[in-house]
Amino acid sequence: MSTTKLDEIGRDAWDAVVIGAGPAGSLAAREVARRGCRVLLVDKKPFPRAKVCGACVNGRALSVLRDVGLGRVVAELGAVPLKRFRLWCDGRELTVPLPAGVAVSRERFDAALVREAIAAGATFLPHTAASVHDADERGRSVSLRAESEPDRPAADVSARIVLVADGLSRSSLASQRAFAGQVLPHSRIGAGCVVTRDVKRFTTGTVFMAVGRIGYVGIVRVEDGSLNVAAAIDPPAVRACGGLGVAAERVLAEAGVPDAPPLAAADWRGTPALTQRPNRVAGRRLFVLGDAAGYVEPFTGEGIAWALESAASLAPLAARAAMAWDDAMVADWSATHSRLIQRRQLLCRVLAFGLRHPALVRLAARCAEFVPLVAARIAARLNAPATPTLRHITLSDGRFQ
Repeated sequence: MSTTKLDEIGRDAWDAVVIGAGPAGSLAAREVARRGCRVLLVDKKPFPRAKVCGACVNGRALSVLRDVGLGRVVAELGAVPLKRFRLWCDGRELTVPLPAGVAVSRERFDAALVREAIAAGATFLPHTAASVHDADERGRSVSLRAESEPDRPAADVSARIVLVADGLSRSSLASQRAFAGQVLPHSRIGAGCVVTRDVKRFTTGTVFMAVGRIGYVGIVRVEDGSLNVAAAIDPPAVRACGGLGVAAERVLAEAGVPDAPPLAAADWRGTPALTQRPNRVAGRRLFVLGDAAGYVEPFTGEGIAWALESAASLAPLAARAAMAWDDAMVADWSATHSRLIQRRQLLCRVLAFGLRHPALVRLAARCAEFVPLVAARIAARLNAPATPTLRHITLSDGRFQ
């Protein structure tokens, strides 16, 4: 992977600075660069880097990748095709076939998307923190600070537009109060780890989920044979259990998972509150996308699908904004994001509500045993192909972009 250092960054104005090199940021950087813009992609972490995620790229996400010409990426990474979803709750099991999707480690997937952005002409600056400043007539300035050199003064760059995709923390927008986020009541935190010990029950091609009273745990085997574990857990329960691993083991025990993998001693990473949204997703010469634009507890790969779809949808508008800004573009992206992403998140909100109540999960599992078509339709809905991206942006004058 070809990267750049902070002192190698020119002081000429960039067409776009993209903050955050996860799926949303990397794909947005690639698509904007492909449209002839000079793009700087920045991430706070060194690459490749581990990420808390369920490692599932569902059918909708795959359709976005195909739509932008990157359908080959997951195959080149050796991603594992997903065939079924297995749920445990209070000792009961339910298996639902999955119509599409793959499992792939985020460490390799994200790095692959960064490489695609670089190949399209974007400049990549890892291990660098970014802070967005106010807009003026020409653009916005962004302060960049090398994380490996904390005593070094920050360097400012200017950009005609800024795309913020730095995840749930939205740390780059700390000085922009208009974009402050709201954490929804009773939001759970995310957590994840990797288990390398071979646990034969957790077979390739299956997404496993255990539901308990304090949260749920998902497990899937990825391309290198390890188990990717991702959880959503109530913060008070984590404190009461004395740690993320112990809380996850409690969920597995409550769900009645046989031959569960040892989790208490694993190297766990946590996230901020999962269910949250910023007050706005666009401002003058600034667009917010991906997890930074609002997130709810996902199901099987929905989070990555939202990220990729928001990036592919925003790119045509962002490239046009970099060339000639119009304040109406704020409303354009706000409306498009609401229509495409926020409405799709409603289904996951309903599912997340159900997962907080094991009795509802048991009832749903019993219904699915007798009427399997219901569960199959939910799985199909979550994996439905995305609308072709060139039809995503409806401009304020009613034309398609």
